[in-house]
Amino acid sequence: KDLKKMDTFIHYGMVAADEALKDSGLEITDENAERVGVAIGSGIGGLPMIEVSHEKLVKGGPRKISPFFVPGSIINMISGNFSIRYGVKGPNISIVTACSTGTHNIGESARIIAYGDADVMVAGGAEQASSPLGIAGFAAARALSSRNDDPEAASRPWDKDRDGFVLGDGAGVLVLEEYEHAKKRGAKIYAEIAGFGYNSDAYHMTMPVADGSGAGRCMQLAMKDADLNPEDIDYINAHGTSTPAGDVAETNAIKLALGDSANKVVVSSTKSMTGHLLGAAGGIEAVFSVMAIKDQVAPPTINLDNPGEGCDLDYVPHTAREMKIDYALSNSFGFGGTNGTLIFKKPS
Repeated sequence: KDLKKMDTFIHYGMVAADEALKDSGLEITDENAERVGVAIGSGIGGLPMIEVSHEKLVKGGPRKISPFFVPGSIINMISGNFSIRYGVKGPNISIVTACSTGTHNIGESARIIAYGDADVMVAGGAEQASSPLGIAGFAAARALSSRNDDPEAASRPWDKDRDGFVLGDGAGVLVLEEYEHAKKRGAKIYAEIAGFGYNSDAYHMTMPVADGSGAGRCMQLAMKDADLNPEDIDYINAHGTSTPAGDVAETNAIKLALGDSANKVVVSSTKSMTGHLLGAAGGIEAVFSVMAIKDQVAPPTINLDNPGEGCDLDYVPHTAREMKIDYALSNSFGFGGTNGTLIFKKPS
């Protein structure tokens, strides 16, 4: 009942978390509740509710504001509501790092389990920023595509005619579980988290470092954490937002991180199909990466007709590709220069 009074991003996060938990087959009981945690974040949070509440304030004064305004719009209330609904008594957090949010929540959740603070973490990101204020803000920053006459082709990572990203709304959530704990209960294991890296560009509020040095180091940190060499990476689910500067910077980052292996690795941007889900992007793209391993198929980059200057890797244009994928790497980069990389591996 109370959930109906929350902002839509909380609805998205709760539905994705519900689906992930059901798919995991995990039953939360009094015996295990303290060993189960949740970490679901959002890059922006309840913009639509903030907009509507501000309008009510201006027109009718403070008495028109709902008592659900604050708990219905703050970012940690996906995790909070999930914890309350299922009686989860372990870690209850929400990391907020712009468009790296989902990736950082998943990576830190894996470390919470590795540190022994939980056996299970429900982790990811959710977003609903396609509101008037959200769209106006990104448009003012000249981040959005203006291809309004051809919206299906507007998100075109690495293409020479790319001109910005398309906003998407939704959520992506994974259930992470300590390996022996999962095996003991006969859980369905899609993939394992092999490595996680995060760092900062320390360069600009919104622009990536052109040479990709920050993102490249982030990938190297994840490979070091996974004890992998560049040639071990089979598939990269790129951040690939379809911005002129960002796509070249990430291509440079992949070359920096992988060296000669960059010419052999398969890279794609699923944002060409989903749009950019901001704080939810890392969660959804983690799901894409895990399913790429499960199905042994690299998803495509659609709308890539003519690669732009400086975009010269194998981006899987137009059509998905069946291939051997033992290790999949997923990148997320956010405003403020924050970077995150996850590496997933085929189950042992």
